[in-house]
Amino acid sequence: MVENAIIGGTGVYRLDDDGWGQDVQTPYGTVRLYIQRTGRQDIAFLPRHGRGHSVPPHRINFRANIKALEQLGVKRILATAAVGSLNHGYPPGSLVMLDQFIDFTKNRDSTFFDGEDGVAHVDMAMPYCPALINALEKKGRETGVDIKGKGTYICVEGPRFETRAEIKYFRMIGGDVVGMTNVPEVVLARELGLCYGAVGIVTNWCNGMVEEPISHHEILEIMKSGRDRLMRLFTGIFSNNEIKNKCSCRDGIIRL
Repeated sequence: MVENAIIGGTGVYRLDDDGWGQDVQTPYGTVRLYIQRTGRQDIAFLPRHGRGHSVPPHRINFRANIKALEQLGVKRILATAAVGSLNHGYPPGSLVMLDQFIDFTKNRDSTFFDGEDGVAHVDMAMPYCPALINALEKKGRETGVDIKGKGTYICVEGPRFETRAEIKYFRMIGGDVVGMTNVPEVVLARELGLCYGAVGIVTNWCNGMVEEPISHHEILEIMKSGRDRLMRLFTGIFSNNEIKNKCSCRDGIIRL
């Protein structure tokens, strides 16, 4: 059984060149996962956009992805997300732990609770697993991986980028970073009782934040550096058995 998984966002398409692929059939579609032997354990890796970045954010089959991990036996997920910054304290190159989100998506299948088994609701007061957040903070300090802080993630539909007016509004309502993929991923994980933590790699300033936009070359360099730091951090956390059974992520479902 594979209990730990990493979901890689933009720029994070594999753990390394080893490992083996596995197709998982779910009620929502077939998902290609990769199993990596790291130390004395197996870690599942799921490239959110596909290994060749072929799936745009609004076409990702989030329900199939999360269901496939659950069927594999996964209990804990750490995810990466490329984000733009709304916060002058989080410049490009920063790593930011997500601890809240505001959802502006429109057309996504965002729940497993479609009524077939009765009506159910999930508590999202703390959408990201506190045990994984604590582990990220602790392991980051121990390994020298600089996590700038926590932040509220604004999720937009995509694939277009935001207008300056939208960015101004997102800042006014308390957003720190903007991305296109973390919702409904985090919601679906909570509905299945999976522990889920995510770190944003800040690749750029959002529209209107600075006068000079960052170059494409600089963004690629940021993604490579962020990927290397996070994979080292994530695999280090999963090798630590202290994170097991230290949260209540399975207890937030209300059935009527």
